[in-house]
This record gives sequence, structure tokens and C-alpha cells, in this order.
Amino acid sequence: PPLAVVGSSPLPHARRRLRAMGDARYSFSLTTFSPKGKLVQIEHALQAVNSGATSIGIKAKNGVVIATEKKLPPLIDEASVVKVSEVSSTIGMVYSGMGPDSRVLSKAARKSAQAYYRRYLDDMPVSMLVREVASVMQEFTQSGGVRPFGVSLLIAGVDDDGPALYQVDPSGSYFGWKATAIGKSKVTACNTLEKRHNDDMGLEDAINIAIRTLKENFEGELTETNIEVGVISTDDDKPTFRRLTPAQIKDYLSELQ
Repeated sequence: PPLAVVGSSPLPHARRRLRAMGDARYSFSLTTFSPKGKLVQIEHALQAVNSGATSIGIKAKNGVVIATEKKLPPLIDEASVVKVSEVSSTIGMVYSGMGPDSRVLSKAARKSAQAYYRRYLDDMPVSMLVREVASVMQEFTQSGGVRPFGVSLLIAGVDDDGPALYQVDPSGSYFGWKATAIGKSKVTACNTLEKRHNDDMGLEDAINIAIRTLKENFEGELTETNIEVGVISTDDDKPTFRRLTPAQIKDYLSELQ
């Protein structure tokens, strides 16, 4: 092929290759920004989240529901895998992404909740717990020798301000939501939630919508064994986070037929 004229700009494919090489130089460094102002490892962590199972959270006027897929190989003991976990009596969480990373964060969250209770003899506010977890995740974005957590979390609970639902991402950023989804079907699930959610929704309606949205985006048949659901209601005398039993989930699935 003819040689490029000296002093002329590089060929288009050469410019693209140079840009790609520029991004690649920063892809292995967590603490160095790329020329585009990005921390590339955080984007890789978000890709791990987007490859994970779909999880959904919906805040109702009288409670919160979180739900997730639990699609496992047939020989795995289903009872040994827990994706919806209790943080304290009034707060629960679910994750999308890497399970081992979520266990580290749930352990840190439980320690914070217990430390608060020992000091004040009261349940930790949801927003305060979210800030504690987000701080742990953010610290892993600015230190050498570590990597970001490959999970996003949905944290649901009830405190003096009422029901609350938060999403925490690998960067340590967090936002309060009325309804949201994370994981591989995030986009389609969020579009569905936008159409179905309303501010006057009750908890029972929220549970049905969460399960229906998961079912519509599930590959295969959704049963009570491959889904987990956690709820907390302000209608209870003492709001307590709990996981629905397979029998309860089966009843909700039968209503969707």
C-alpha cells in the first residue's frame, strides 16, 4: 500500500487503533484516570453487574419488595445459595454480579447495623447504612492493590421516615429509587417498571409487579425454586424484613397465570 505523506494525519484505522491503545493503557490501573476522565476498572465492574442475574426493587406506600432470579445448575443444593439477605431486623439487600463480593459487603453492613444498635439500642436508619456500605465500596476505587466490587446492591428497609429503597453501584455512588432493576435485563425491566409503578401502589401490588417483571424477562420457566423475594411492611406492628417462603412465592406465581 502507498505510504502516508509525511506531516499528514494518520489514516482513520490507525487513529482508531491509537485511541484503543490509549484506553488499554489505563484499563489495568484502578487509581489512574484515562484521558476521557474514566476509571476503566469501574466500567469493567459494571459489566460484571450487567452480566449477573436480574434483580428488582419496588417501594410501595406501605413497604418495600426486592426480588431476584436464582437460576442454578440442577445438582446444586438450592438452600445453600442465598441472594436476598437480611442485614438487620428492618433492612435487607439483594445483589446482581459476583456472589463472593456481595458476601463481603453484607458482612460489613451487618457489622455496621449491630454496632449502631449496641450504641443506641435502636435500628439503624436505612440511609445511614447505605452510606456506610457505599463508603466501603468507594474506598476500593482509590487504593492500589485492590479492585472494585463486582456487584450492585438494592437495599430495602423501613425506618422513621417510612419505606426506603436504594441502589449502590461499584463506584460507591448511591441513589434512592421508587422502583429500579439491576443485572442483565436492567433496561427492559426498568422500562416495564416505569409503566407499571405508581406512588399509591400497595405492597401486594408491588410484589405482583416485581414477580411479573422477572417472569417476563426470565429465560425458561419461572418457579418458586428459582426466584427469591424479600419484603418489609409498615402495616406490621413492628416492621420486620423477611424472605417469602417457596409456598408463598408459588401462590403469587399462580395469580399471574
